[in-house]
Amino acid sequence: MSESYALVLLIQIEVLIPHARSLKDKRGAIKGLKDRIRSRFNASVAEVGYLDKWQRALLGVALVGSERRHLESEAGRVQQLCEEAPDLQLIATTRDWL
Repeated sequence: MSESYALVLLIQIEVLIPHARSLKDKRGAIKGLKDRIRSRFNASVAEVGYLDKWQRALLGVALVGSERRHLESEAGRVQQLCEEAPDLQLIATTRDWL
């Protein structure tokens, strides 16, 4: 009998929203990014930091799977998606295995 287990990869993504002039502007930009990540990667996404800042956001993205290599690949694709977002600038990303 083979052993089954779940791996969880937490990605923290810090972004700058240079055009945002209000929290409403920020929410619009962040909502679009969160929706794209959720739909393309079947990931859980939440804004977890800089909640009161207009032009910065920290997102937490959780990926769950059984293969480490696949999750690393998906994390790279999530980062690339953030880098290509036209209305955002990626500041930093971190990855933590849980």
